[in-house]
Order: sequence, then C-alpha cells, then structure tokens
Amino acid sequence: MEEKNVRRVAKEKGFPWFGLGFLILVAALVGSFFTDIPAKVARNIKEMTAPPKAQAGLDEETLALQIEQRLREEFEEKLKRELAELKKPAPTPEPESAPEPPPQVPLGTVTDVRLLRSGIPFKTEVTFGEGKTAVTERVDPESYTARYELNLRLPKAATTIGELEKANPKLPAILPGLPPLLEKAKVSPAYATLYKNKADRVRRDAHSLTELLTKHNIYDCETILHMTAANGRKVFFMQAEMDVVSDGSDGDRLATMPDAIVNSTHYQPFTSYGWRKRTPTPNPMIAGWEKRIEAGTKELKDPATPADRKKWLVERIAMLKRGIEDLKARSYLIAEYDPFIVIPVNLLTNRSDPFAPKVGDYAVVIYGEKIYPCIVGDGGPTFKVGEASLRLAKEINERASPYSRPVSDLTVSYVVFPNSREKVAGPPDYEVWRQKCHELLQEIGGLGDGYQLHQWVDLLPKTEPAEAAPAPE
Repeated sequence: MEEKNVRRVAKEKGFPWFGLGFLILVAALVGSFFTDIPAKVARNIKEMTAPPKAQAGLDEETLALQIEQRLREEFEEKLKRELAELKKPAPTPEPESAPEPPPQVPLGTVTDVRLLRSGIPFKTEVTFGEGKTAVTERVDPESYTARYELNLRLPKAATTIGELEKANPKLPAILPGLPPLLEKAKVSPAYATLYKNKADRVRRDAHSLTELLTKHNIYDCETILHMTAANGRKVFFMQAEMDVVSDGSDGDRLATMPDAIVNSTHYQPFTSYGWRKRTPTPNPMIAGWEKRIEAGTKELKDPATPADRKKWLVERIAMLKRGIEDLKARSYLIAEYDPFIVIPVNLLTNRSDPFAPKVGDYAVVIYGEKIYPCIVGDGGPTFKVGEASLRLAKEINERASPYSRPVSDLTVSYVVFPNSREKVAGPPDYEVWRQKCHELLQEIGGLGDGYQLHQWVDLLPKTEPAEAAPAPE
C-alpha cells in the first residue's frame, strides 16, 4: 500500500524523466564529435533512438537509467585515456626545418674559350655580382657592361743562322756566303714598320669591332735583314710565307683574256712594273672597262639615281677613263705567266733607305732546295709581306690559285738586290733575268755545290707579231 502511495506521490510531483533523457541524448550527440570512438557512440545513439517497438518491455525509467549508465561508462573510459595521455612525458618537439633558400645566381666569373674565324682564340669572361634593386640598376650605366680586351704579342726578328735554319735547314748549303753576311747584318727598320702597321690596323679594327687581321696575316714575317757583302753589294733579305697575286695585262703578248677576267670589277690590269707598248694590239681589258663606263653613264643619267651615288659614279668614270689611257699606252706583267714578287708599297717609295727594294730590282726566291730568279714586279699593302705572282706560286705548289696560297709557313726566303733594276724597263726576258740573278748571287758568295737557278719557260701563246706602233713625236 505504501509502495503505491510513493509511486503516486512521485507521479504527482512529475519527475522530469523524459527531459533528462533528452538532455543526455544531446550531450551524447555533442560528445560524439569529440570522442575517438564515434562508431560506438553512433551505435548507442541508434539504439537510443530506435522506434518504441525496439524497446518493448522497458518502461521509461528503466530506459533512462540504461542510457545514463552507458554514457557514464564511456565518459569514464574516455577520461581514463585522457588522464593517461596527460601523465605521459611530453615528446621532444621535432626541430623546425629551415625554409629552403631561394635560388641564387652564382657570383664570380664564367670563362669560355672559342676560336675566331681569323684563328684568334677568343676568351669570353662573364662576371656576376650582387647589385641593388632593379629600379636602381636599370638606370646605372655600370650595371650591365661589356669590356673587350685584345692581347697581341709582337714578334722579334730572327737574326742568326740557327734561327733561319728553323725555317729552311738547307739555307747555309744553298747560300754558303749567308752565315758571314749575317754576322754584320742589321734588322731592317722595315721590320719594325711592318709590325707597327699591323698593330695600327688591329688597333683601329678592334676599336670599331670590325674584322681583324687573321693570326696568319699577323705572323707572316720571320725577319727582314740588311746585309752588305765585302764588295759593297747590298742585300735585302726577308723570311716569310707566300700569298698569291693575279694582276696584270699586256695586249702585245696576250691579246685575249677570258671574259670572266675582262668583265671583272676586281681584276687589276696593272702592275707596278710596266713599259711602253710596242704594238698596236689593244689591251684586252679595255673592252671591259669601256662597258663599265657605258653602264655608269647610263645610271648617271637616270633621274632616280641618288645624289651621293651620282657623285661616286662621276669619280669612278673619271678613274676608268684614265685607266684606259694607261692601257692604250703601256704594257704590264701578267701574273699568270710572269714570275715576280710583291713588296709593300711604302718600301718601294722609300728614297732614304739604300736597302729598300725598288720596282724592277732583281731577286731570287728560295723554297726548299729550289732557287727561282725573278724581279720585284708590284707593290702591295703596307701591313703584310710575302706575295708572289700566280706563275711563281704554281711553280712552288701546283695547287696554288688566287684563292689558295702555295706556302703558309714562314719558310720562303726572299733575297732582293737593291738598285739592280735595268735603266729602261721592257718586256720580260726570262733568260736575261736568270743570268742577271746568277751574277748578283756570285757577289755574295754564289750558290752551293749542286744548286742552280730555276730556268723559266715562256708559256704565253704564240701569235703573229703585229706591226710596231709608230714612235711618239
């Protein structure tokens, strides 16, 4: 009876079992987000929220007690784990890794070595340094610069027989009188002048970054010596390479020439050595020059031709007309047929140096064991030496051409006899040249045993002699 009264009293007081269950359910939902066993809690929630028929046979009070017990057990278990974690010693923190530095441009120099077309080793050096901000550096003229440095060693002249033998070991045997001559020989001022002219040209071209002299053309001369024999005979001795010239024309001896030469704007029909024409046969180069005058005159009359071009044409036509007058009056050596050498024009015009060669002076060229008689036939650039006619070049090397030198090494000896030229110039007579060179060699000791001068053969095509031109009044 009392138990019934208690229940009735409790019911009358309205204990909030249902409200308590709702609060516990909310707490469980919230807790599920912070527990490491969400699956288990979710399962409990599923059970707690099951339809009433799933909880058949349980009254409201019993259900609330079961939920409370379950949650308490899980909360206690979680609390134990958290306390155990708190009791563990704190792990040593991992050292923070340093941030990866940004990529850096290596400072210092970078050197590259290349070879220019002219044979000069070209060394490039790029230097990187740390600067200021780009806004500052882009207006600073020193922030991005290029400097060009050219190094050139000027050679000294060879003066001893030992040094000359390096170029041609046969020289003492070919010219037995050479060693005594070298004892009193002096380096020609022409040698210093030659290399000064080379240096001046390199300095000029390097300053403007234009094409430089090749290494081959810088070192084209081993020596230039002045020697004097016991009888006073002067000798201009030069050791060098050999390039090729292909100039010259002579209507008297060669009435026709290939069209490619006649119409060429580069072929020079003149040589420094020349003489008065002896026949009325016109120089074959005149026809080509007259065509150039005709073309230039036509262009000159064209209203569309610019003023500066017209000025150049007037000067060009005047030069061509003067040239034609010379071709009508004089004859010249022909490089393809006549053996001659070329000497820098500044030497040919030097009147103060008794050793300086002159146009028409006799000379011999020594290469290997061969000795070739010839004359000084033309003047060349002042910054290079060692040139000969195509005829002489091909005799030394049959593969020589206007575009291929016969000798690239400094192994050619040029022996010139100053002031030996004939008083009156005339057409080449190869046998006379040979005899004259023999006599001059005798004055300086002659040729060694077993050596003799080369004998030239006239290769010019033979034609019927034309009537002689009338003598000038």
